[in-house]
Amino acid sequence: MRREDMDRAVNEHFGFEAADNLDGVMASLAGKVEHEIVPSPVGVQHDKASVHAYYKMLFESVRGEGVTPLKRYYGDGFVVDETMWHGEILDGSVFLCDGKSGKVSFRLLHIFEFQDGKIAREQAWCDLAALQRQLQVKLS
Repeated sequence: MRREDMDRAVNEHFGFEAADNLDGVMASLAGKVEHEIVPSPVGVQHDKASVHAYYKMLFESVRGEGVTPLKRYYGDGFVVDETMWHGEILDGSVFLCDGKSGKVSFRLLHIFEFQDGKIAREQAWCDLAALQRQLQVKLS
């Protein structure tokens, strides 16, 4: 895939996420997909049904207000994307911050791999320390 094609696929995917468009998110994914958000307690999903369930739960737990692009790196069939995410956490359990909610901004690092123009693998790492700090999670 060319950079332009990868950018289009990632930007469309992010647009669907920002609009809580579950059908659009699912359409952006390849038939065989691997999906993982670190540090989600859900773990790695390997099928569209479990990815669908995860996004449904995510859209009920967060309200995105926007992202600030920071860097994007390209390789043969993959993109590494770093952004600053801005929004509101409605249910912190999705990010291991049970019982917490509030406005946050945190760095988010994605790795996307592609197959036939669609996202075949999505891994995302959230800056958990920044989330915990902003939601005032007490660590033991």
